[in-house]
Amino acid sequence: MLTKYQKSFTFLFILIVCFELACTSIVSLKPVHYFSKPLILTALIVFFVIEGKALSNSVKGLMLTALLFSLLGDILLMFVDLSPYYFIAGLLAFLCAHITYVILFLGKRNKQSKPNGYIIILLIYASSLFYLLYHHLGDMLIPVVVYVFAILLMAITAALRKGLVSKISYTFVLIGALLFVISDSVLAINKFHTAFNASGIIIMLTYALAQYCIVMGVLKQND
Repeated sequence: MLTKYQKSFTFLFILIVCFELACTSIVSLKPVHYFSKPLILTALIVFFVIEGKALSNSVKGLMLTALLFSLLGDILLMFVDLSPYYFIAGLLAFLCAHITYVILFLGKRNKQSKPNGYIIILLIYASSLFYLLYHHLGDMLIPVVVYVFAILLMAITAALRKGLVSKISYTFVLIGALLFVISDSVLAINKFHTAFNASGIIIMLTYALAQYCIVMGVLKQND
């Protein structure tokens, strides 16, 4: 269960996410988006620093590294309209974040866990998405393949924690990993295949919830 402080932060976090969604959707608020979007990860970082004092230094270091890379990615992706290099740099930042999450999750890997069905479903999903996007990727083919491999590995290692962490921790992290996959999938479809109006809201909502769930799951892993 969440503590009183964690429940209070959850309420505040929801308000921050709603504020960012409003800034994304309402034209007059769009300039505020440059403040509201980084605020999401900044709030999570501050919350984790306060709440994660009982965790080992290695866990704290990896979690903060992943969050800081994610914050950097968020900032870089706000400027993609200025240059395509911002997208590539943002992709690289999130790639580093996913690799860090993989290392973090492997630290609690249960060698007896063999989620073969889950892995097969993920691979089928990724293959289907890649088939949909393949002819639209152009020069981004190799970077996207590398990124897809990293996020799949992140989602798989999240499932390997079962049995070595508390049930609530396992559930939070797994949901977070899957939400991350959904968020990046919508982003890829919107950018490389078909752009649609609701994409920004879906991407940001699933992304923010993904990061929240992973943070909360890591904090709860010893409960």
